[in-house]
Amino acid sequence: MRAPVSPTARRQLLARLDERVSGRAPVIPVGRRAQRARLAEQQVREVLEVAVRFGEAMLSLGATASASTEVVRRTCAAFGVQCQVDVTFTVVLVAHDSSDAGAVSVLRVVQSRAPDYHRLSRLAALAHDVQAGPAAPELADALDDPAAREAVQQRLERVHASLDAVLEAPHRYRPALVTASLAAMAAGVAVLLGGGPPVVLLSATTTAVIDLLLRRLGRWGLPSFFLQAAGAAAATTVAVVLLAVPGLPVSLAALPPSLVVASGIIALLAGLSLVGAADDAINGFLVTASGRLLEVLLLTLGLVVGIGGVLDVANRLGVELVLASSATAAWPLPVQVLGAAVASGAWAASSFAGPRAALQAAAWGALGYAVSSLLLGAGAGAAVSAALAALVVGAGAESLAPRTRVPAAVTATCAIVPLLPGLTIYQGLFAMVSGAPAGTGGGLLLRAAMIGVGLAAGTTLGTTLARRTREARAARAGRARRAGREQPADAAAPGAG
Repeated sequence: MRAPVSPTARRQLLARLDERVSGRAPVIPVGRRAQRARLAEQQVREVLEVAVRFGEAMLSLGATASASTEVVRRTCAAFGVQCQVDVTFTVVLVAHDSSDAGAVSVLRVVQSRAPDYHRLSRLAALAHDVQAGPAAPELADALDDPAAREAVQQRLERVHASLDAVLEAPHRYRPALVTASLAAMAAGVAVLLGGGPPVVLLSATTTAVIDLLLRRLGRWGLPSFFLQAAGAAAATTVAVVLLAVPGLPVSLAALPPSLVVASGIIALLAGLSLVGAADDAINGFLVTASGRLLEVLLLTLGLVVGIGGVLDVANRLGVELVLASSATAAWPLPVQVLGAAVASGAWAASSFAGPRAALQAAAWGALGYAVSSLLLGAGAGAAVSAALAALVVGAGAESLAPRTRVPAAVTATCAIVPLLPGLTIYQGLFAMVSGAPAGTGGGLLLRAAMIGVGLAAGTTLGTTLARRTREARAARAGRARRAGREQPADAAAPGAG
């Protein structure tokens, strides 16, 4: 007698028979479930793509990591998307995670970094318009409404088109105008250092030659370190020629070589992102700050190599190194303030800032230099004076940024150019090469480093305090408006009975 078949074996047998006799899946399936998650993922990815383009472009054009992160978050929020943003020195990563869309992330690599303050200002204005525009439907609502979904898509396409118009536009100024702006900046710096008309003219000419040289070397693809070294070497060579050539039509007292070198060095120092590094470090972007700081140190080392190499060669060739650090007489303070305005405005123009941004940078540069000069006259140290002047500049630039639509980083970075320690750096290196007493050169370089840190810290603190004050004022105004809307209803309640 055979054993009875178990229920489990019977079900398995029926399943195999069903597989044998069943046909294929319908060619045209009916009653399919809507693929909500896939549609949501596509919409979210397009929003993140717009936001990450903003972040990458702003980092490339000179914005800080905190400003770029804020723009990315606000852009996503304008379309109802919550996101996580991670910004490093070379990468922007934006991610979104929800039950509808799942995990969506977009990554962009920042391949180049070249300050272009005109495009940066236009990007900031465009981001403000996107954030202040009419509220976009939430993606969850847009998916259920074809018309709303199409409206979101059209708005995204308009933002992409606006970004293309900003990023693909040619530079605001021709290379010749950029070179002329740099020459004007060097002339303004020479006035600040006390140089007379011969120093002003030679400084402007030397800086123009350095810019043309660096532009030619840049076409060969040389790294920035070698460009900095080449620029510093060219400026120092001019000083060595002044010391070596006999029978000059003017004396070294009227044409101090060190002032010519210092003017050219400040043109190279102005492009360093020391303020951006300090801002990123203070705001918690430590990886980005480390990358920026390493870049600043590397490019500064390029200056040291260029200056030290030329001075050492000159010393070995028997050229008598004489440090004439000042001219016969300094200019009056009003003339120096005008020179500071020229230096700041010209540097802004050389970084492709628009006329309004350049004028604003010139005004704050003049004010910052005046504050620093008054503090120095009162007995304050160089680093303290520079830090307090940068604090004033940073606070003022951030306070006016919403009205003028010029990013505070643009104004502050250009306004502190007259306070950069180019002459101190040259004096320190000169002392180290010329056999000055031990510690003299190192002390001067340490003093220059302290001035640079003071400028960065003061600017960052000023912008932070002004931003927090503006946000607190806006929050109080919002509470007052809400209280005003609620007051009439409360007041009408007792009289209704």
